Amino acid sequence: MLEIELKARVSDLQAIRERLIALQADLEGRVHEHDLYLNAPHRDFAETDEALRIRDASGKCTVTYKGAKRRNFHLKAREEYNCDVASGKTMGSIFASLGFREVAEVKKWREYYHFRDATICLDQVEGLGEFVEIELSDPDSVDDPAGHVAMLAEELGVTGEPILSSYLELLLSAHPVSGSEER
Repeated sequence: MLEIELKARVSDLQAIRERLIALQADLEGRVHEHDLYLNAPHRDFAETDEALRIRDASGKCTVTYKGAKRRNFHLKAREEYNCDVASGKTMGSIFASLGFREVAEVKKWREYYHFRDATICLDQVEGLGEFVEIELSDPDSVDDPAGHVAMLAEELGVTGEPILSSYLELLLSAHPVSGSEER
């Protein structure tokens, strides 16, 4: 599935939260997400712009593969595949046995809202700050996905240039690890 999202840094999540409530968006929940990013033994994801992640979200574990970002969008767009797993720890052990190595961890508190045809996430990311992400539930349902997301952002009062980097890339830029920079 093609993921198309707008991510923006915000100075006041409460103002966005209040706007969502005023627009009668549905709060789907608040969870703590712990993301473990891995790199492959056969290619460097930092060079190929891919990502492999194991996410534990309050006990629900998901493995996600993200393909290279598509450059023909003003927003972040890339192929994304998700698979629920019974145990993130066991999945990590399987990947480690296959030669994958841990790159970094991203930890955040995330509030999920459903607004019209989009998922809106209010994120507090450890070491980075506060962000809003707007992602269409079905990008094929609208003629201009990027324009539609931009319209939703404007309606919610989300301003500023979209951030095309992932939280992992932002975290590694802010806090470089020794060795090669990996995604």
